[in-house]
Amino acid sequence: MKTILWATLTANGNYAQSGPDNPPKTEALEDFSAKAKAAGNFIVGRKTFQEMTDPSRISQEEQGNTEGPFAGIDIVVLSKNMENIPGVTVVKSPQEAISYLQQKGHLTALISGGADIHNSFLEQELVNEVIFNVAPVLEGKGLNLLIDKDNYRFKAVRLLDCKPLGSDIIQLRYALE
Repeated sequence: MKTILWATLTANGNYAQSGPDNPPKTEALEDFSAKAKAAGNFIVGRKTFQEMTDPSRISQEEQGNTEGPFAGIDIVVLSKNMENIPGVTVVKSPQEAISYLQQKGHLTALISGGADIHNSFLEQELVNEVIFNVAPVLEGKGLNLLIDKDNYRFKAVRLLDCKPLGSDIIQLRYALE
């Protein structure tokens, strides 16, 4: 199964933290939605999933859409303590998420929100490709994407594509070697 990690980074290389002062850019969200629809799924952490489904963060247009923006997409939430949610599959490990999607017949898994989730997939070498959206913002103290939190090592990558998304966002797509 091909696994693609999709993340937004700041211009100074941190894992971008979105919030009221730094909301995600529409172009990045539209790109994520298109990639999720193409894959037919996405894997997300509990905190990010809760933020995504928080009624105060959902537009009026989306609230009126009973199908939701991810209708027909398999959503897998990675959490060790989250209760089951109708229409969402909750798993406890990256391997369990991938196994579930393979059993459902998916050929690609899209790994989305949460630095902890991204780092767990990277550390376990379960990522084939990364998509980084470089946001036009510098951030102070931030989180990093790590292939190994305990050791200093490198992982070669090969540039597959580079394109502007709009609003000064540049998307970089790499294959992990």
